Amino acid sequence: MKVTVIGGGGRVGACAAYALQCGGLVSEIQILDANQAAAEGEALDLLHGTAFGTDQKIYAGDYAAAADSDIFLITAGLRRKPDESRLDLINRNASLFLQILGSIKAAGMKKEAIVFVVSNPVDILTRLAVRELGLPWQQVIGLGTMLDTCRFSSLIAQELKLAPSQVKAIMLGEHGDSMVPIWSSASVNGFPLTGLPCMNTAMQNKISERTRGSGAEVISRKGGAGWAVAISIREVVHAILLDKKCILPVSSEQQGAYGIKDVCLSVPTVIGRTGVLDQIEIGLWPREKLGLQSSARALQETFSKVN
Repeated sequence: MKVTVIGGGGRVGACAAYALQCGGLVSEIQILDANQAAAEGEALDLLHGTAFGTDQKIYAGDYAAAADSDIFLITAGLRRKPDESRLDLINRNASLFLQILGSIKAAGMKKEAIVFVVSNPVDILTRLAVRELGLPWQQVIGLGTMLDTCRFSSLIAQELKLAPSQVKAIMLGEHGDSMVPIWSSASVNGFPLTGLPCMNTAMQNKISERTRGSGAEVISRKGGAGWAVAISIREVVHAILLDKKCILPVSSEQQGAYGIKDVCLSVPTVIGRTGVLDQIEIGLWPREKLGLQSSARALQETFSKVN
């Protein structure tokens, strides 16, 4: 499988390429970036590690060389300027994103290729990609709340002093302020977390709020996220490559689960080699379902304002 990382000269793109290299399943990784020198530098650094890793083909390229990619992984994006509104940032990123989509279309792509959006605001940009590329909606996936889910589970484990790999808890909805923590299905090694004496409403709220603020917390301490998002990206890529048919909280165009349509956000989604195989309406607590529907409305309102 060939993956082209668009924005691979930046922090998230470079971390994602490294995670895919370490995973050892992707056979070919192309690094593409507006900053050609940065793309070449990252590709060369990764290439140097192949002698002690797996025999992957890793190089810096361009859109023409990306035409035969199985997955277009888009991580390129702009940061907020001082005093800039969230909507202004969204419109600037949407403009850049549309240029990227135009370049992909101009270069050509395989009819079965999958476009995997990581750039923020991921749900808005995923919907733009569905609209602009003309691909079946199942082949356009956003990272959605995968990273939030990763953070949520790890923070629960840290708070309760449990093994992180045994904690399973997901976030759904928007990758943003309206994300919804799904406590109804949270578990540790199959046992419901809400059954633990310490897991009261106050504890749930504490962990949920820290999860929502985790991105800002990382930015304030080191300037931006990289490693956890890269691991989250790898999980999705491997699910596609291995045709795992696993349920992941990725963003895709909604077809009616939980009464939601015409918006991209995260619901329980079955992922395999051809992209989205199904969107499953698993039972939620009433407040969780209402939160998910509210998240959809917030995203629809934002999308209507995108230039």
